[in-house]
Amino acid sequence: MSMLSFERKYRVRGGTLIGGDLFDFWVGPFYCGFFGVTTVFFSVLGTALILYGAAIGPTWNIWQISIAPPDISYGLALAPLREGGLWQIITVCAIGAFLSWMLREIEICRKLGMGYHVPFAFGTAIFAYVSLVVIRPVLMGAWGYGFPYGIMSHLDWVSNTGYQYLHFHYNPAHMLAVTFFFTTTFMLAMHGGAVLAAINPQKGQTLRVTEHENSFFRDLMGYSVGELGIHRLGLALALAAGFFSAVCIIISGPFWNQGWPAWWNWWLQLPIWN
Repeated sequence: MSMLSFERKYRVRGGTLIGGDLFDFWVGPFYCGFFGVTTVFFSVLGTALILYGAAIGPTWNIWQISIAPPDISYGLALAPLREGGLWQIITVCAIGAFLSWMLREIEICRKLGMGYHVPFAFGTAIFAYVSLVVIRPVLMGAWGYGFPYGIMSHLDWVSNTGYQYLHFHYNPAHMLAVTFFFTTTFMLAMHGGAVLAAINPQKGQTLRVTEHENSFFRDLMGYSVGELGIHRLGLALALAAGFFSAVCIIISGPFWNQGWPAWWNWWLQLPIWN
């Protein structure tokens, strides 16, 4: 497909963090840059290692393939390739690919003269991943506390980790994360529904404008944050969801090793109950 007319306006030089004009190029409609190249490198290498792990594993069943972290006994040391070393290298590739993509987004933002909202938001998702495979394992003293790369094995890890703390949903940071996830979905669904209702009238009806949407929410909730404010609110809620989802697993083990229901004993010990 030929380049869109407005796309040509934004295909400008400069804004690169590394490499200058040497890496300031596009492949079709996609900007590459130095970090686009490193993203492809880490992605291809990591995927190839996953396929290699599947090849030396017991099955090619997509549901059962699993690249497990090293045994707890290895601590934070490098493990043999077939005993968790593969997981360690794949983890490095994943982090390298994610960070490269975020830095590529920063370069695009610099080219367009816009803020860094998108890479910052993606950085929160990277933080959530790194908290699982780097921060928490390091705090607990072994790479084996990271989750395995596989569909069913990953779900089993989530289930087993939850049972280790009896009722993981009593984790206060987990409560906040789930609340923010659902609130994000709820608020943006309301926003999307209002916009669709306003700009897609039935035959014979009048097309609505922004003030109709503001009036709707003022009547419904008493206040409207406006068309720009709702997107800022959605971003803030989504980032909070990702942040607290990382916090809830970081504090489970390194800072709290009992069942999470026991954490709430402070509530029962408040003097107001006496």
